[in-house]
Amino acid sequence: MSGFERQILRAMFDAAVAQALPGLRVPPFLPEKPKGRTLVIGAGKASAAMAQALEQHWDGPLTGLVVTRYGHGAKCERIEIVEAAHPVPDLAGAAAAARILAMVRGLSADDLVIALISGGGSSLLSLPAEGLELADKQAINKAMLKSGAAIGEMNCVRKHLSAIKGGRLAAAAFPAPVVTLVISDVPGDDPAAIASGPTVADTGSFAEALAILDKYHIDLPPHVRAHLAEGRDPTIKPGDVRLSRAELRMIATPQMSLEAAAKVARAAGITPYILGDAIEGESSEVAKVMAGMAAQVVRHGQPVPAPCVFISGGETSVTVKGKGRGGRNVEFLLSLAVALDGCAGVYAIAGDTDGIDGIEEVAGGLVTPDSLARAKAAGISAKAMLANNDGHSFFEALNDQVITGPTLTNVNDFRAILVTGRG
Repeated sequence: MSGFERQILRAMFDAAVAQALPGLRVPPFLPEKPKGRTLVIGAGKASAAMAQALEQHWDGPLTGLVVTRYGHGAKCERIEIVEAAHPVPDLAGAAAAARILAMVRGLSADDLVIALISGGGSSLLSLPAEGLELADKQAINKAMLKSGAAIGEMNCVRKHLSAIKGGRLAAAAFPAPVVTLVISDVPGDDPAAIASGPTVADTGSFAEALAILDKYHIDLPPHVRAHLAEGRDPTIKPGDVRLSRAELRMIATPQMSLEAAAKVARAAGITPYILGDAIEGESSEVAKVMAGMAAQVVRHGQPVPAPCVFISGGETSVTVKGKGRGGRNVEFLLSLAVALDGCAGVYAIAGDTDGIDGIEEVAGGLVTPDSLARAKAAGISAKAMLANNDGHSFFEALNDQVITGPTLTNVNDFRAILVTGRG
């Protein structure tokens, strides 16, 4: 990859991340100070950085607790930061969730709750429903992560196994007003899906959650199936008076980040085309479609002429069949490389804007026209790696990983396919 292609693709990714940083996005959306107490709570990969930004721009008294992923903490003076596990919950997250739920109870109408919610909050704010254990949620979460289930399906299940999600947190805070600042990481920016919507109404049902688990053949212990079948303690529905003082402010979205990346491309003389901010589907299949689009530009100048770049966001999924190191972004890229088969003039980057693709401390990777040739020279079969869901190993071997460290934000996946029109 020449310096130009590498530089422009990485600049686009960095711009997408920078557009969603809490230090930029939190201050304009802060509520007015209340007559009573201000309590800050939150969960997600960006929650600690959001808390830090809030503290820096709030001159009145406040207290609170937020939970974030291990390694994603930020220095705060008045708000306690707890780190816990993601994507599979652990005891630290469950304990923090229990403390947060207890903190919001007993507030008055003069108090204020500011909830800082971002992607990853579903796992981090994990408090099992009555009669369930953390081990139940851990096992189901692990199985669903491998199943190929869409994020909306996963969060429907999580809400109906929880004591805090699906609006229950805001309901517990009533009559105190709850202002939720949200960084979206889900296709369509549905607030009920982000971190499984702890402060917003839910329209889902126990029957839907059970149907999703059966769809993906997830084995359930009898007591978990009974919990879902009986439908005890439903999520908080639209119109519930306990949500009448809850307000949501969407402060960063995938679309905002895609537009920031498009601006970088235009400045470099490359025409950007945003394909969508909510693209879902199997990573390898989405890649095949996009590879076909890029190849059409190279061969026929259709549907648009080069130089151009196709930009997209959303959250694809991977049905894990192999034993590799996974990651939906590197799965996408590896499938893209195989489908392109060395097509001249096509380059690509894909990565998770939180800096972590799957469970690896790697954001994603880069594809070049000679990716397959370099792999073959090193004795690596791209098709075999793809079949084993081992994208991270592939891009590590080519020294084409994108490594950022924790970015302290999360607007989900970013993909850019650059077609230069030259080999």
